[in-house]
Amino acid sequence: MFARGILKSVGLAIALMSAGAGYAQQSQNYIRYDRFESERSDKLTGGHIEKGEFEAGQPDIQLTLNVPSFRLTLWQNGREVKSYFIGVGMKDYPIYIGEREAHEIIWNPPWIPPASDWVKSHKGVKPGEVIEASDPRNPLGKLKIPLGDGYLIHQATGPSNLGNLVSHGCVRMLRSDLYDLAEKIVAARSLPVTRKQIASAKAGTKTLSVALDEPLEFDINYDTLVVEGGVLYIYPDVYDRRTNTVARLRDELRTSGVDPSSLDDAELEKLLAAVTRRTKFVVPVESIRQGRALADGHSEPLIGSPARKRPAVRGRRAANAGR
Repeated sequence: MFARGILKSVGLAIALMSAGAGYAQQSQNYIRYDRFESERSDKLTGGHIEKGEFEAGQPDIQLTLNVPSFRLTLWQNGREVKSYFIGVGMKDYPIYIGEREAHEIIWNPPWIPPASDWVKSHKGVKPGEVIEASDPRNPLGKLKIPLGDGYLIHQATGPSNLGNLVSHGCVRMLRSDLYDLAEKIVAARSLPVTRKQIASAKAGTKTLSVALDEPLEFDINYDTLVVEGGVLYIYPDVYDRRTNTVARLRDELRTSGVDPSSLDDAELEKLLAAVTRRTKFVVPVESIRQGRALADGHSEPLIGSPARKRPAVRGRRAANAGR
């Protein structure tokens, strides 16, 4: 579980001592209901996420994913090494929320279609058939990381998959990101596979499987209201689980040390309404304390960096710009 992995490494005991009994109670609640709390929440990190450079030969690694943010993160020794934007399962085939484990990495994986309704609708594909990596009917791409019970991390069909509900319960990543993640896992765990073997698998279609010495923990959560680094992030409720409500927003603020009593329901509803399927709403908690939540808050793209505003042009430049 993420709480017993990364949080131990970042010094949970220190955070508990500095924050007092209230934080300890929140931490206990997290351990009990971790699938609904973002791993990036200030309630768990103490308000600071330490970043670090990847180190080969350091096997203490974990993966986390907060589904509404479409962000998968690799952690090593309690530090954030790298985050990747991903696609996840459609509403009718949602990704599993909870803890999974990876036991192997497979380059050029064959695909065995499951006996599911969505497979039956695919022409030329039969449940139980072994479809090799070189077959264009194989949707897995160049690499997969099985998570058990048919759940996978595998290659996306393209950039349009990122930030979208596109799969039948699996995590999809761009090929370059998937290669990067797999090779970091190999290097961290010192797995018995050479660079030459990996390069050959990338260039060809022969299947290459590498078992992990110990399971790689993957914590998948669903949290649309996150206070991270002193900033409130409101993400879209992509699975329509009714998580973006006034009551839940008040509770998130209160348990994050922000008194929401000065905010009326109408103002909180405006914050929640500012979120769209493609955007998140972002506002510093200090602005909320000062009664400037709406004035200082703004929308940002759900994935990627915020678009930079162009400075206004005047006079002749403005006239020329309109041609």
